[in-house]
Amino acid sequence: MPDTIGILLAAGKGTRMKSKTPKVLHPLLGQPMLAYALQAVATATGRRPIVVVGHAAEQVQAAFADQAAFALQDPPLGTGHAVQAARAAVPEGIRWVLVSNGDMPLLTADTLRRLLEAQQAHDGPITMLTVEVDDPRGFGRVVRFPDGRVQAIVEEADATDEQKRIRELNVGAYCFDADWLWQALPRVPLSAKGEYYLTDLVGLAVAEGHSVQALRLEDPTEAIGVNTRVHLAEAAAALQQRINRRLMENGVTLIDPARTYIEPTVRIGRDTVVWPDCTLRGNTEIGEDCEIGPNAYIVDTQIGNGCRVFASVLEYAVLEDHVDIGPFGHLRKGAHLAEGVHMGNFGEVKNSYLGPGVKMGHFSYIGDATIGESVNIGAGTITCNYDGERKHPTKIGKGAFIGSDTMLVAPLEIGEGARTGAGAVVTKNVPPYTLAVGVPARVIRKLKPPHQSA
Repeated sequence: MPDTIGILLAAGKGTRMKSKTPKVLHPLLGQPMLAYALQAVATATGRRPIVVVGHAAEQVQAAFADQAAFALQDPPLGTGHAVQAARAAVPEGIRWVLVSNGDMPLLTADTLRRLLEAQQAHDGPITMLTVEVDDPRGFGRVVRFPDGRVQAIVEEADATDEQKRIRELNVGAYCFDADWLWQALPRVPLSAKGEYYLTDLVGLAVAEGHSVQALRLEDPTEAIGVNTRVHLAEAAAALQQRINRRLMENGVTLIDPARTYIEPTVRIGRDTVVWPDCTLRGNTEIGEDCEIGPNAYIVDTQIGNGCRVFASVLEYAVLEDHVDIGPFGHLRKGAHLAEGVHMGNFGEVKNSYLGPGVKMGHFSYIGDATIGESVNIGAGTITCNYDGERKHPTKIGKGAFIGSDTMLVAPLEIGEGARTGAGAVVTKNVPPYTLAVGVPARVIRKLKPPHQSA
């Protein structure tokens, strides 16, 4: 919609959050609250929105520098004044202006698109979103004439007892005819609180004989605004339900959706099962036919098809197909497990590649290492990769067998098919197809490669 632009109001202090963090930057399922409103408005209008900032303006601008244009409201004199502050940032040729709030993260692009389309087909200057609910949550009431036409918006603080019984509420999202908006804003009266309210435009339009159109929300949860941390939790719960439902409708099994935390950036393939008490965050991607959890914490990790992750922590890692981890495994940044790797309980891998078919026993630590195909890593094996100043690499060749409780003191290379005895402290390279034992380890005999007869 090249002739449409969105304005998001995000200048408030958010004092009821009781936080040093600006309200619109509070995280909601892994992203700042404002990110959801920005994405919805940008998708609906097809262009970057204008965000009106005030309190902590520099922080908000820094967080979304490449996603929005900004207008400064200083001093803060109400919602009408905020939209007026954005006027200079509006490009020429704009016919319709969408206005919403940065603290309403659940409004969808589809809803905002319906709002725009309704106004474009309307001969009056305003189309507004309303919702019918029993709990008013402090929202203004939509007052109508006896014939059903919108008459005014009355704020809760100014409403009579009879008006407070009205169930139709003003959501705080509008689409305006741009020409009418800019000539009407200067005529908004100053309130008793010394502010200019955007809601007064409804009364101005009606007084001029214009029609004000109301579009009711189909899903009342979209109207959840965030002013307190209680509201933030309510918004998170509603957003999580939305995410979980979409996943299940696309072939993912969530054993107990209410006990599963999945951020909107996570992608999961069909026929994957997610057990309770899992936390899936960031740019995590999980393939098909996997089993995740229970009790898995996974962030920014790529997981292939047919993997099993049980009660483990995976951070910034890569798992190819048919990898099995846990319980109580820990993959740290840079861990890459190739196809068919098995990692037992209480294992840890950091900045290392484990080749196809590697078996890593329990209670082992592998750091800054390259492990070849089909290597067996015995229980209690440790790569001693840090000398107090620098990290050093370990390389283990294809088919090697590392005995239990082996200490691999890097830099070190274990050759293809080599073996270490239990409890060995290996400080020197071990040639291919040899056996090293002892403290410090020494080579005691050669081994026959598997293609040679005994």
